Amino acid sequence: MVIYSVTVSIDEEAKQPWLEYMQQHHIPDVMASGCFTGFRFTRVIGTSEERENSFNIQYYANSMKDMHRYQAHYAQALQKEHAERFGSKTVGFRTILEDVV
Repeated sequence: MVIYSVTVSIDEEAKQPWLEYMQQHHIPDVMASGCFTGFRFTRVIGTSEERENSFNIQYYANSMKDMHRYQAHYAQALQKEHAERFGSKTVGFRTILEDVV
């Protein structure tokens, strides 16, 4: 299994609209690509304000082929839409992970 992990920190004033957007639009759009079999949406636990406003989404793909298909055909447009809506109110990073065991 391949895991596409996206961690995002969001400004406090934009947090609620961002959460709604992610749950109602962005995550369903990513899943509609057909490249992933499931996802998990979590809040990063920490003591600083930055961590209290950080979230992680993990999307599960069966193979690197599915992950590459997402990157080649869907990622750019979905990331652009996200950036147009939230711009500098978010900072994020993406990681691709692979199950070892």
